[in-house]
Amino acid sequence: MKFGKEFASQMVPEWQEAYMDYAYLKTLLKDIHVFKQRTRPPATPSGLKRALTLYRAFSGLTLRHNHPPISPSSPDIEDQPILVTSVNRGDSQSYETTFLMQADDGGEYELLFFRRLDDEFNKVDKFYKSKVKEVTKEAEILNKQMDALIAFRIKVENPQGWSWLDRSGDMTRLASDVAASTAALAASVPAGARASRRVDKMEIIEEGPSMHDESDEEKEEKESKHGKQNVPVQKPVVINYKSRKPAPLQILDRVKINNTLETPLSTIKGFLNVPQQTELKFNRENLKKVENQLKRAFVEFYQKLRLLKSYSFLNTLAFSKIMKKYDKITSRTAASSYMKMVDNSYLGSSEEVTKLMGRVEATFIKHFANSNRSKGMNILRPKARKQRHRITFSTGFFAGCTFALILALILIIRARNIMGKEGRIQYMETMFPLYSLFGFVVLHMVMYAANIYFWRRFRINYAFIFGFKQGTELGYREVLLVSFALAVLALASVLSNLDMEMDPKTMDYQTFTEIIPLILVGVVFIILFLPFNILYRSSRFFFLTCLFHCICAPLYKVTLPDFFLADQFTSQVQALRSLEFYVCYYGWGDFRHRQNSCKNNDVFNTFSFIIAVIPYWSRLLQCLRRLFEEKDPLQGYNGLKYFLTIVAVCFRTAYSLNKGLGWEVLALIFSIAAAIVGTYWDLVYDWGLLQRHSKNRWLRDKLLIPQKSVYFGAMVLNVLLRFAWLQTVFNFKLFTLHRQTLITIVASLEIIRRGMWNFFRLENEHLNNVGKYRAFKSVPLPFNYDEDEDKDE
Repeated sequence: MKFGKEFASQMVPEWQEAYMDYAYLKTLLKDIHVFKQRTRPPATPSGLKRALTLYRAFSGLTLRHNHPPISPSSPDIEDQPILVTSVNRGDSQSYETTFLMQADDGGEYELLFFRRLDDEFNKVDKFYKSKVKEVTKEAEILNKQMDALIAFRIKVENPQGWSWLDRSGDMTRLASDVAASTAALAASVPAGARASRRVDKMEIIEEGPSMHDESDEEKEEKESKHGKQNVPVQKPVVINYKSRKPAPLQILDRVKINNTLETPLSTIKGFLNVPQQTELKFNRENLKKVENQLKRAFVEFYQKLRLLKSYSFLNTLAFSKIMKKYDKITSRTAASSYMKMVDNSYLGSSEEVTKLMGRVEATFIKHFANSNRSKGMNILRPKARKQRHRITFSTGFFAGCTFALILALILIIRARNIMGKEGRIQYMETMFPLYSLFGFVVLHMVMYAANIYFWRRFRINYAFIFGFKQGTELGYREVLLVSFALAVLALASVLSNLDMEMDPKTMDYQTFTEIIPLILVGVVFIILFLPFNILYRSSRFFFLTCLFHCICAPLYKVTLPDFFLADQFTSQVQALRSLEFYVCYYGWGDFRHRQNSCKNNDVFNTFSFIIAVIPYWSRLLQCLRRLFEEKDPLQGYNGLKYFLTIVAVCFRTAYSLNKGLGWEVLALIFSIAAAIVGTYWDLVYDWGLLQRHSKNRWLRDKLLIPQKSVYFGAMVLNVLLRFAWLQTVFNFKLFTLHRQTLITIVASLEIIRRGMWNFFRLENEHLNNVGKYRAFKSVPLPFNYDEDEDKDE
C-alpha cells in the first residue's frame, strides 16, 4: 500500500482537516516534476560506444589493500536550498521557510511548494498544541478525582478513622499502595495548575534512572519506523516512594458524589430543581460505582492520548516522506534542514503525551487492575476484533439457504396453483400478516447492514456517533448473518403450513402448524432478552436500553441512538400492527380454524390507532425534552412535524376502518401536509442539503460521496417514497394484488426509504463532528468539587 493511502486510512476521521494535506502537496511536487521534465535537455544517444571504465586496469578478484573510505566534506551553508526560521506572532509561534534558489528555472514552483508546506506544518503544530493543552487540563481534573477516590477508598476500608500517630501496619500499607500512582499522574500536570490547590498533596513519585516515560505506543512507532532491529527492550515502570504519607482525608469535606446514573426519578428531581448530588456514603457499593466510573474515564482519556500520539507520529512521518520526494524530484538536499526544524518543533520534540501515557498506565494498572500489567493494558488498549472466516462462511450459507427457500416457495405456489384455491383469501387475511412481520424485520436489518458497509467505505465513524463500546459494534457481516438466519427460520415455517384447505375429516387445521409463527416470535424474543454472553449480548442490551429510553420518553436525556431508534420505528408501523394482530389472533381468535374477528373488535380497532401513533408520540416527547434542555427552537418545529404526522396517521387509520368521503378528504389533506413537511425536514435539516449558497449547488459544502448525482437521486427517490402512502388512501388496483400484499409493498418501500435516510443522516452528523473536531465522547465523573476550593484566599 502506498503511503498516501495508508496515511489516509490511519487518520482520526473527525480530525481529517487537521492532518497534513499530503495529496495536495504531492500535486505541487508533480507540477515541479512536469516542469523539470519539460525543460530538461534531451539526452545524447550513447550508440555502441564502450564506457571508459572498460579500458581501465583490472583490479583483480581479491582485495589486496583495504583503504578507508573518504568521507565527503560537509556541505557548504551557501549550497543549502532552504533556510527555516521561527517567527513569533503574538502568543503563537510559526515557522517560515525561505527558498534560496528562486533564480533557478522553475523556482516559482518550488517557492509555492514551500509556502504551502509551511502552512500545513503550522496548522498541524498549532492543532497538536491545542489538543495537548486540553488533555493536560483533563489530567488535572482526573488527578483531583483520583485524590477523592483514594481518600474514599481508605475511608471505606476503615470507617472508624484512625489517628496519624497510632495506626496499624496494614492500614499504612493500604494508604501507601492506593496513593502510589495518582501522584505520578499529578507529576505530569504543570506546576502552575497545581499551585492553586489548597488540599494537601500525596507523596511524590520519584522517577529513578530505570524509569522510562516511553509508552508501549512509542515502542510500536519505533518498530514501524526502523523495523524491529536494534530496538532496546524497555523495562517496566519502577516507582520509588519518598515517603509513606497516606492520602489526606480532608479532601472528602470538599467533594460530593454526582448522581450520574439517570433514572426517571432523577429526571423528575431535575425538573423540580432538586439537587442531583448526594452526601458521601462510605460503603463498598458506592466505592464500586465510583471505581467503575473513573475506570471508564481513564480508558477514554487513554484513547485520546493514543490518538494524539498517533497524530504526531503520522504527521511527522508524512513531512519526512514529502521532503524525500522533493529531494528526489529536484536533486536537492533540503530534507535534512527541514526535518531538523520539524524534530525541534513542538510537534516533534514534545514529550508531554508520551510521559502522560506512561503515568496513566501506571495509575490504571495500580488502581483498576490490581497491579496486573497484562490485564490493565488489555483494558486500556483493547485489541480490534478479527474478522473470522466462520462468520463469512455462515453468512454465505444462510444467504444461500434464504434464496433457495424463496425459489422453492415460488415454485410450490406456481406448481400447485395454491393461490387459486378457495382458502387463499382466508390465508392472506390471517397467516400473511403473521409472516410479514419477519419480512419487515429482515428487510430493515439488510438495509442496516448496507448502511454499515457504506459508512465504513466512506469513513463515517458510526461506532463513535452511536456510542458503541469499543470493539463491540457489529459489522455488516454479523448483521447479515443474523438477518439471513431469521429469514431462513421464517421461510421454513411458511413452507411448513402453506396449506389452504381444511382437513376434510376434522374441518380444521393442524394446531401445531398454526402456532409455528407464534413459536418463532417467542424464540426471537427469548434470544433478544437472553442474559448470557452469547449471540452479541452487548449489541442486544444496547438495543434494549435505547428501546427502553424511547418508551420512557421524555424521562431520559435524549441522545442520538435514542432518537435514531425511535425514527426507525416510525417506519415500522405495519410491523407493530402485525404484533398487535398476533395478540388478537392467538388470544381472541380461533386459530385452529384459521378465523379471526379482529377487525370487528372495538378494542383491536382502538389499539390500531394507539400502535400507529406510539413511535411518532415517542419522537414528539423526545423533541419536547430537547427543547426544554437545549432551548433550541428547531426542536419545537421538529415536534410540530411529528404532531402533524400523528394527526395524519390517525385520519388514515380512521379512513381504513370507516370508509367515507369525509375521512378520505381529511386523510388526504393532513397526509400531504405531513409528507411535504417531512420531506423538507429530511433534505434540509437531517441531510443538510438544499443549500443555495454552498460550494456544491443545492448540496452541502462538504460531501463524502464524490458523485454529486447520488445526492440528487436520493432526494428525488426520498420524495417518491414519501408519497407511497397514496396507495393506502386511494386504493389503486395494481396487478390485481390482494390488499394485504399492497400494504406490505408500501411498508417495505418505507423501510427502504428509511435505510437510505440513515446513511445521509449519519453522514451529516459525522461532518458536524468533523467541523468541531469532536472525536471523543464525554464520560461523567463521579465526584463534584466545591467551586470555591481553588479560589485565592
